[in-house]
Amino acid sequence: METLGDATGASAGHPGDAGQETLVVWDDEMLGYDFGPHHPLHPVRLALTMDLAARAGVLAAPGIATVAASLAPDQLIELVHDPVYVAAVRHAGVPGGGNPRLAAMFALGTADNPVFERMHEAAAAVTGGTLAAANAVWSGSHRHAVALAGGLHHAMRAGASGFCVYNDPAVAIAWLLSAGARRVAYVDIDVHHGDGVQAAFYDDPRVLTISLHQSGRTLFPGTGFPREVGTGDAEGTAVNVALPPGTDDAGWLRAFSGVVPVLLRQFRPDVLVTQHGCDTHRLDPLADLRLTVDGQRASYLALHELAHEVAGGRWIACGGGGYALETVVPRAWTHLLAIAAHAPVPVDRALPTEWRESAPGRVDAATRRDPTPPEAAVAAMPAAFGDGRGPVTYHPWDAGEGDPDDPLDQAVAATRREVLPLHGLDPYRDR
Repeated sequence: METLGDATGASAGHPGDAGQETLVVWDDEMLGYDFGPHHPLHPVRLALTMDLAARAGVLAAPGIATVAASLAPDQLIELVHDPVYVAAVRHAGVPGGGNPRLAAMFALGTADNPVFERMHEAAAAVTGGTLAAANAVWSGSHRHAVALAGGLHHAMRAGASGFCVYNDPAVAIAWLLSAGARRVAYVDIDVHHGDGVQAAFYDDPRVLTISLHQSGRTLFPGTGFPREVGTGDAEGTAVNVALPPGTDDAGWLRAFSGVVPVLLRQFRPDVLVTQHGCDTHRLDPLADLRLTVDGQRASYLALHELAHEVAGGRWIACGGGGYALETVVPRAWTHLLAIAAHAPVPVDRALPTEWRESAPGRVDAATRRDPTPPEAAVAAMPAAFGDGRGPVTYHPWDAGEGDPDDPLDQAVAATRREVLPLHGLDPYRDR
């Protein structure tokens, strides 16, 4: 049994970390990526996260810097997206209204992806943030970089999908390749399959995409099965772990241990890009996994360690999904920021009182939901940065196929059988 995520927040140090800054890419302009007050992907979650991180002292940690970013130019967005689609996004967001028929051709104007004014500029701001993170890490000016507004992993080459207009992780990976990276690994831990990033590099052996998600049999986008492994020379570089509904911290971490470390160690990327959708949480309204913030924090610690082990510490971390706007997202991503800054926040630390008392009302106002009486709203809020789990224990994958009667082990074994032999690894022996 292994333990991840101690209550004190202690974290192993890394040789050469001293003086290496962590970059946080943030600008209030990123709050403009806003599909409207009733849409699940509401930017209030980002405002609450940055406020909580500031109040917790994370943004003032030694070696951390916060910078704004420029809009991504069309030529970089078009490393991944069709120029005709980019033009359609720009046209759809023209103040006063674009052409609804044109928008519909690119899946814009749907319930998932409603059109809003200056949509191109808002999506380009998010993409520019992730590109700035990639540039900082690749240039060596910073060891780690975090772009919480990013992680919009569903957008396809010529269409919006799943709340995503431009696929900022894919654009950043494509830029890294153009800048000279030989191998880039992308690990997606959102509850939904990272289908857009997978599609962008499905035939590119330079990019390893790993997605751990609730099975597409029970959740959007309906893809991400073990047999989706890439094509041509890239066979084996698309990796999917389709988790059963109800998977909890211990099961999720067991699945992670059986797939992610062994493949990252074999692939040895120049840089690690990660997507940290926190909609795996048991309180998330759009999915059916059962993780806690403590378990999510443990996953961030594991990815941080792997970035140092396999990629020289070069780590670009993005946000993603997460729809428990005040109860989960701000705590989860404050942990991500703190871990990236080598200053983890203890899970048993109390939330700042003023933040805890104001957060429900801020969400009520932003989303125009009926306000809850203040005392009841505060009582429903978590009291600490964790969910009371303390150290998260799990049984790591060792060898064989695990328990053949356990749906979680069946899912992990299926992925290992499909992918590990394509990397010259034995799925029955290699952890």
